[in-house]
Amino acid sequence: MTRWNLSIPEKTDRAVRTYLARTGGKKGDLSRFVDEAVRRRVLDLTVREIKDRNARYDQQDILHLIDEEVDAARAGRP
Repeated sequence: MTRWNLSIPEKTDRAVRTYLARTGGKKGDLSRFVDEAVRRRVLDLTVREIKDRNARYDQQDILHLIDEEVDAARAGRP
């Protein structure tokens, strides 16, 4: 496990700690909360990058390629 030393605004710290206290947070919940938030943000940014990169392509062409690849992958299964 990696340890982070973070600096965040006091208002953000109060908001998340208040939320966790209000919802019955236990020891370690802040770490889990931050981990989940970071994972979601990374996923959101990755999806945005892919959408931006694919914006120049026709949506139907993309869907057709996806269908072809899914069909090919399924055909390879026993």
